Amino acid sequence: MEAGSTHSGRFTPLGSPNTKVFLEGPHSRKKEFLFLLGVVREFIKGFRNLHFAGPCVTVFGSARFDEDHVFYKAARQIGQEIAKMGFTVMTGGGPGIMEAANRGAKEAGGYSVGCNIVLAHEQHPNKYLDKWVDIKYFFVRKVLLTKYSYGFIVMPGGYGTMDEFFESLELVQTGKMKKVPVVLFGKTYHASLYSFLQKMQAEKTIAGEDLDLFLFTDSVDETREYLKKHAIEGFGLKQHRTIKPFSILGEMNVSRNPAPLK
Repeated sequence: MEAGSTHSGRFTPLGSPNTKVFLEGPHSRKKEFLFLLGVVREFIKGFRNLHFAGPCVTVFGSARFDEDHVFYKAARQIGQEIAKMGFTVMTGGGPGIMEAANRGAKEAGGYSVGCNIVLAHEQHPNKYLDKWVDIKYFFVRKVLLTKYSYGFIVMPGGYGTMDEFFESLELVQTGKMKKVPVVLFGKTYHASLYSFLQKMQAEKTIAGEDLDLFLFTDSVDETREYLKKHAIEGFGLKQHRTIKPFSILGEMNVSRNPAPLK
């Protein structure tokens, strides 16, 4: 496995061990500049580690489900289907749903990558990753999880999963990102959320067609066909791009035998 650099300790939005520092407001120009350099460094590290990972489909979901949970099993099956289609499975790199999707990819002979967030209580990369990168900032991590993906599968999860779901929809809705397929998986779990989205539509806080920006389903087969139609056929994906890596930049090509995109 290829690992990105690791970090330890607690991190706030400014990377400080003390949130009070962040809440004080503007800092010295030097401190703000050093913070900016740290963010750029995180982006460069992510780009170099994941440069040859795509095309990907990203699976979001809770870190708290064990392998006996119904949603873990569903995510594992979805990971298998994504890999069979020729996509790399990308996740947040941790346990639970993330582990399940990465595990499914490996079982299907596919390629599996993760973008792991560094937390105070230490989220460790799961053992089913071919390659991962440890990221200090959530906003950098979200960019990386989006940058290489032609589709997003949103499994049951918590605050972080909801953040990723709504940001994906917002990027498509506002035209900041091409219309990639988004799947909200788990009808019973997400029933109240879907009802609230319908209320938003009725109150005209979202447009009438905004509920068509994603598929709401319980079916792995329907998820696969939705990805095929809107990711593979929608973007005209036929084969994996071949880009020569430059070792001087720390780049390394992936070793895999993916199924054809069709």
